[in-house]
Amino acid sequence: MAIGTESIRNIALLGHGSSGKTSLSESILFLTGSVDRLGRIADGNTVGDSDTEEIKRQISISLATTSVEYREHRVNILDAPGYFDFAGEVKQALRAADAGFIVAGAKDGLTVGLEKSWKYLADRKLPRAFYISKVDEENGDYDALFSALRERYGSSVCPMIYPIIGANGKVEGLIDLIKRQAFTMQNGKRVDMDIPESMKGDLEALYLAVNESVAETDEELMDKYFSGEEFTLEEKIRGLKAGVKDLTLFPVFCGSATQGLGTLLLLDAVVNLFPSPAEGAAETTEDGGVIACDVSGAASAIVYKTLSDQYGKFSLFKVLSGKVTPDVSLTNSRTGTLEKMGHIYKMQGKKSIEVKELIAGDLGAVSKLTDTKTGDTLCDAKKIVTAKGIEFPAPCYSMAIAPKTKGQEDKIAAGLTRLSDEDLTFTVVNNAETHQMVISGQGDIQLDVLCARLKDKFGVEVQLSPARVAYREKIRKKVEVQGRHKKQSGGHGQFGDVKIRFEPGETEDLTFAEEVFGGSVPRNFFPAVEKGLRDSISKGVLAGYPLVFLKATLFDGSYHPVDSSEMAFKTAAQLAYKDGIPQASPVLLEPIGYLKVTIPDTYMGDIMSDLSKRRGSPMGMSADTDGNQIVEAEVPMGEMSSYAIDLRSITQGRGSFTLEFVRYEEAPATVQQKIIDDAKALAAEE
Repeated sequence: MAIGTESIRNIALLGHGSSGKTSLSESILFLTGSVDRLGRIADGNTVGDSDTEEIKRQISISLATTSVEYREHRVNILDAPGYFDFAGEVKQALRAADAGFIVAGAKDGLTVGLEKSWKYLADRKLPRAFYISKVDEENGDYDALFSALRERYGSSVCPMIYPIIGANGKVEGLIDLIKRQAFTMQNGKRVDMDIPESMKGDLEALYLAVNESVAETDEELMDKYFSGEEFTLEEKIRGLKAGVKDLTLFPVFCGSATQGLGTLLLLDAVVNLFPSPAEGAAETTEDGGVIACDVSGAASAIVYKTLSDQYGKFSLFKVLSGKVTPDVSLTNSRTGTLEKMGHIYKMQGKKSIEVKELIAGDLGAVSKLTDTKTGDTLCDAKKIVTAKGIEFPAPCYSMAIAPKTKGQEDKIAAGLTRLSDEDLTFTVVNNAETHQMVISGQGDIQLDVLCARLKDKFGVEVQLSPARVAYREKIRKKVEVQGRHKKQSGGHGQFGDVKIRFEPGETEDLTFAEEVFGGSVPRNFFPAVEKGLRDSISKGVLAGYPLVFLKATLFDGSYHPVDSSEMAFKTAAQLAYKDGIPQASPVLLEPIGYLKVTIPDTYMGDIMSDLSKRRGSPMGMSADTDGNQIVEAEVPMGEMSSYAIDLRSITQGRGSFTLEFVRYEEAPATVQQKIIDDAKALAAEE
């Protein structure tokens, strides 16, 4: 069946972890005949969660793209993880989606994941709706959640479906508030039923809410509403569709994915009320241009996700304009590389289905692109465009990663490089100063998953430990010392003699000066003295950290016309350093970071108390446009290793932060002693 752009719908399923997104996706696949059995998370057989770690943990970790054919439309479903560690996957889903459905459990209330999903969709100005899931579960309360949604997001939140609660407190069916029909599901089939008499009075208020929402979208419909006339079904759909597109209406659906109750009604709404890619907001380019979603235009596509395994890479893309066919060559606008598309596919989770053509607005995949990453634009060489990419959250949680078996560091690095094809929200840095490989990401769950994948996919077992902090050392007073190196062992000996004044310097780097008179140290040995000192300052005398803000002045010395050499004077300078720095009142410096925390006002007291425990110094407070409080503070970086996890715990995931290094500052005496003790213990282990 040939499907045009106007018959394509791209929807993202968002929401808190375990709210029922994957189960809803499975219900859609099953009831449309796309799969022959209903996958269940507990059984580990869902189409969306096919990764080993997803099955083991029973949570979504990666974005899953699936597709169904329904009422001569193609609905592409982007099932995004709900756990905050995998927020990058949500960003990828929203880059390809034209609308979002926020899934919320009937007994869960307004979760943080729901609030974040709303904000993500609002930031991208995408049409959105709510799906209240698991209405059949014990303690589920549709009314309480619907009321909370209205209170939080206003009267634009409009009910579309309402559950029928039986005398036993269980859901017996649903009422379609647009058509004013009741139905239930039996053996996977819709069965119409009568609306209970006891509910008819309460339903009038809901019918009124629907009609008011319809009326507010059009003057003609508003006149008809005030004249007391009933809307036709076509008028209702027309009005609701306009409200959804204009972001003045946010429908609320409900159901039970395990029963299939409400699933097809949701799909009807996707087809009837939500925009096709051509009807949505136009794609804009990095330079402010527009990419029209037109099948007859030049081909262009954006890669919104990359799948990588031992067999190679799959690049998942959205066709922005034109058509993509097998063997066509498109240019990567970032690199200028010409990429041959080869075979093209539709994705059903991890399963790929080969197709002959993908048109503007559709989602697909291609394998074995040589130089293309997530966020890149592929386009016709005759019309180069660069669509806006994907803004990923910055890493905020760091740990040192090391192999359990020594000597496998290269294997870790190679594995993480491959994993970074899929996940652009983590970074890996080899810290030469602390001699650790440091991996940074969104949180502990993400890093734990990466470690598990290193073992499963690349056969290397690793362990995580706190990343060491890069401290510094400096001196506080002036000293003058002599360094004398004399060695005689037959033939030419070695002789170097220097007198050096050490004092606090103005710049972080070593300041080397000389005040030698009368040639007591020949000028040609000055560079050797400086080299000896530069080699020495890489290791301070207190805890082995680099020495900074040091001025060293060579002011005297002596030499031997035969035995003196550059090496001898370099060694003499190092002896002077070793003897003089301990006398110059050395202290440890700790890195200070500039912290910016964004939190709801209710958590202010807890945040300030926590900052105090971390020796933080508040610098100011302000409010953002969403009504959150922004706290700015300076805080020692050594106190912040677990902050991402602790902030999430304090604010139930509602808080966010950025932390940037600003300077080094003298550490308190008790902190210095602990750093020194830790350094000695580490040296003893090595």
